[in-house]
Amino acid sequence: MNVLKDKKAWLVFVTPALLFYLGTVFVPIIQSLNYGFQDWNGIKDAKYIGLGNYVKMFQDPYFWNSVQNNLVYVVIVVLMQVFIGLFFALLLSYVKKGAGIFRTLYYLPAVVVTIAIAQMFRNFYSLQPLGLLNMFLGWIGLGHLQNAWLSDPHTALIAVSIPEGWRFTGMYMVIFYAALIAIPKEIEEAATIDGVNGWQLIRHIKLPNIKHVLSLALIMCTTGALRGFDIPYIIGVPGSTTELVTTYMYKKAFSTIQYGYGSAIAVFIVLESLLAVLIIRAIFNSRKGGA
Repeated sequence: MNVLKDKKAWLVFVTPALLFYLGTVFVPIIQSLNYGFQDWNGIKDAKYIGLGNYVKMFQDPYFWNSVQNNLVYVVIVVLMQVFIGLFFALLLSYVKKGAGIFRTLYYLPAVVVTIAIAQMFRNFYSLQPLGLLNMFLGWIGLGHLQNAWLSDPHTALIAVSIPEGWRFTGMYMVIFYAALIAIPKEIEEAATIDGVNGWQLIRHIKLPNIKHVLSLALIMCTTGALRGFDIPYIIGVPGSTTELVTTYMYKKAFSTIQYGYGSAIAVFIVLESLLAVLIIRAIFNSRKGGA
C-alpha cells in the first residue's frame, strides 16, 4: 500500500514537469523535423520536398562558414567558462575568510541583463570614441595595437565570443567550488600527511573527486555554446565574420522567411548538440574505465 502511495506521489510531482517539457521542447522539435522536409514561407501552403532542405544546407558555403565560426566560438567559451572557472574555484577553495564576497562578485555577471552586457562590451571594444581596451593599450605604451576589434575580420569573432565566456565563468566557478568543498577533509589531510604537495593534491585528489561535476559542466557549457545566440546576434557585425549556426538559422527562418530551411538548420543544431554530449560522455567514461 505504501509503495502504491509513493508511486502516486511520484506521478503527481513528475507529470506537470513532464507535460511542460513535452509541450515546450519535444513538440517543437517534432514540428521542426516536419518543417525540415517542407518548402514553406509561412503564408503559402507547405510543399513537401523530402531532403531538399538538407541537401541545400550541406551545399551552402555560408552555412559551413557559420559552422566553422561556431567551433571557434565553442572553444573560446569552453576555455573561459569551464577552465578559468575551475582555476578560480581552486584558488577560492584555499580562501579561509571572505569567500562569500568573492563568490558573489564572480557570479554577478551571470545575472546581468544580456543587452547590458552587449552594450558594455561594445563600448569596451570601441575605437571611436576610444573604448576601455584601446585606452588601456595606449596607457601601457601599446597604442600601435589599438584596433576596431568588432570591425576587424581577424578579431571580430574572438571579440564576440569573449563576452559570453566572461558572462558565465562565475557560475561555473560556483559549481566547481561547491564540489571542491564537498570533498571530505580527511582525504586531503591523509594525502598531506603522506607527503603530497599542492599540485599533486589537485591532480590526484581534488580533480578526480569532482570528475562527474566537470563532465556535467562541459556538457552544459558545450551545448550552451553550440546554441549561443543572444550576445553574438546583438553585438555581431554585418556579414559572415561573426555568423554562428544559430544566427544563420534565425536569419533564414525569420528574415528571408524560409521556415523549412531554417527548421533543417535547427535540426542540425539539435543533432550536433547530442553528438557533443555523446563524445564528452564517452571521453569521461573511457577515463573512468582506465582508472
